[in-house]
Parts: sequence; structure tokens; C-alpha cells
Amino acid sequence: MTLPFFVYGTLRPGESNHAAYLRGRTHTEHPARLPGAVLYDGPGYPYAVPAPGGIVHGELITALPDAYPQLLHALDELEEYIPGDPRSLYERVSREVVQDPAGTPVDAWVYLAAPTIAARLRTHGTLIPGGDWCTRTRR
Repeated sequence: MTLPFFVYGTLRPGESNHAAYLRGRTHTEHPARLPGAVLYDGPGYPYAVPAPGGIVHGELITALPDAYPQLLHALDELEEYIPGDPRSLYERVSREVVQDPAGTPVDAWVYLAAPTIAARLRTHGTLIPGGDWCTRTRR
């Protein structure tokens, strides 16, 4: 399934992994929101965790068609996502995000905290108020 990507942490424009992973591989990048999730601080990167009423701010990234397979593989490696591996830090799932400013709903790949990570964060994690990693890192 070929979907755009919703990025909310180090892959956002101006953040540490944007240039290395996305520059030259994207067709479009638009502000977007992920409803039904909150953001937790991680060791240098954030985790999105499903939560009713929450919202996470990020970017909707559409890959260049020729770059899509390589980008998908590179992002899976960056996020330490291996399908079915319980040691994965994240799960790549399809979620509806809202593209700003029009409020258009779009299905996109999102890397959410893996279930074991999410459970630990809900108990002991540091919530990022407002769900915006860029605001948190620029304070």
C-alpha cells in the first residue's frame, strides 16, 4: 500500500533527520495533525501513543514515486520497525490524519510507539504538552 507519511519528530523540516532522510525524496510536505494520540518525550526523539482526545502536530510527507520504496525501507530502519518483531520501538500503521489548513482527512503511515513502549510511557513517560515536538525542542 502506497501512502504518504505523517512525521512528528526528528523527520520534520528543520529537525535532525529531515535532510538525511527526506531531502530530495519528497513531492510535498504539508502541516498536518494526528487526532487520537499524544506525544511523549523519548531519548532524543518522541513517541506518539494512541489516546482519546489527544492531538499530535506534524507534517504530511508525500514521497516522489521513484523514491517511495527506498524511503519506506529507510524510515522503517530509522524507526527500528521490523514487522512482527516484539523488539521494535515503533509500529508502522495506517491512520487518518488531518491536513492543514483545509482540514482534509488523509490516510497516512504513522510510526506509533510499539505496545510495550506505549504501556511504559503511559505509566512513567513525560508527556509533551500540546503534542508538538518542535515547540518542545526549541524552548
